[in-house]
Amino acid sequence: MADLNGDGVNDFVIVARVEGPSVTGFLKEADGWRKIIIDPEFLRVEAGGASHDIDGDGDLDLVFGADAGGNQIWWWENPSPDFSAPWARRLVKDSGGNKHHDQLFGDFDGDGRAELVSWNQRANALLLFEVPDNPRSSDVWESGAIYEWSEGDEHEGLAAADVDQDGTLDLVGGGRWWGYRDGEFEEHVIDDAFRFTRAAVGDLVEGGWLEVVFAPGDMDGRPKWFEWDGTAWIGHDLVETDVIHGHSLAVADINGDGATDVFSAEMGQWGGKPTVNPSPKVRVFWGDGQGGFEQEVLLEGFGHHESRVADLDGDGDLDILGKPYNWEAPRVDVWLQE
Repeated sequence: MADLNGDGVNDFVIVARVEGPSVTGFLKEADGWRKIIIDPEFLRVEAGGASHDIDGDGDLDLVFGADAGGNQIWWWENPSPDFSAPWARRLVKDSGGNKHHDQLFGDFDGDGRAELVSWNQRANALLLFEVPDNPRSSDVWESGAIYEWSEGDEHEGLAAADVDQDGTLDLVGGGRWWGYRDGEFEEHVIDDAFRFTRAAVGDLVEGGWLEVVFAPGDMDGRPKWFEWDGTAWIGHDLVETDVIHGHSLAVADINGDGATDVFSAEMGQWGGKPTVNPSPKVRVFWGDGQGGFEQEVLLEGFGHHESRVADLDGDGDLDILGKPYNWEAPRVDVWLQE
């Protein structure tokens, strides 16, 4: 999700890795969405991606990484206001391990400038990239590892928030959170069983530290929310049954009542030899601000993968952008909250 044309209303970007175009944008206009081709070529683009004004010209550029078939991370320069031609693509990374599931930008080291963070699953690392002073003329970006692992499940999922409420931006993902202290990133394990999950952060229990939500994305299992009790992280099941490949997760005040809710959506089909979930569900857990949740199955029968909750029509409330993995693909569905 990104406001690509700077009109104050969200646009969205979809990537594909079966054939070109690999990156496609949809600009919100009065009567719907206008499709633009960002990159017409075939690339093995992985799930995740992020937007940021990389070149400092006032519009939002894009970053996506290669899947298990490549070791690249790319960025695309936004040509706004002229979207008639494909965007210029440049390299962030072109060496090391393959697979980059999830990226985000933020000022994580407190230097006043945003950095890019990306998982690099085949390198067993969480990488931080410094945005170059002249990104248009830079070959690759300077990087270093925030965190590495030597055994066990790979990690994924990224979110950014001030978890401990000390005024600095923290990182969440892979069952953990990291804070930047005294010139280095400190790892804090929330629950090591949630390495291979989606991640979200929000104020589910008003006051104190923020709460963290992890949900199994490419497997079945129970999404859990975690609260800090002053000495340890305490986990709570959001639902008493397994969610089937719950690869879409968000934390937001969806109904506008002042309390934070949790959005969870299941995949409908996945795998090279497709496995089918016959009745994928979209759930909202309506929060009361005190750690209580009421589950509602909002939609059923639509497969979701990296779907989003955002204001899609500029009317001030939150809508749903539904993107599948390979369930009835290619397709995109939008549900507008009225």
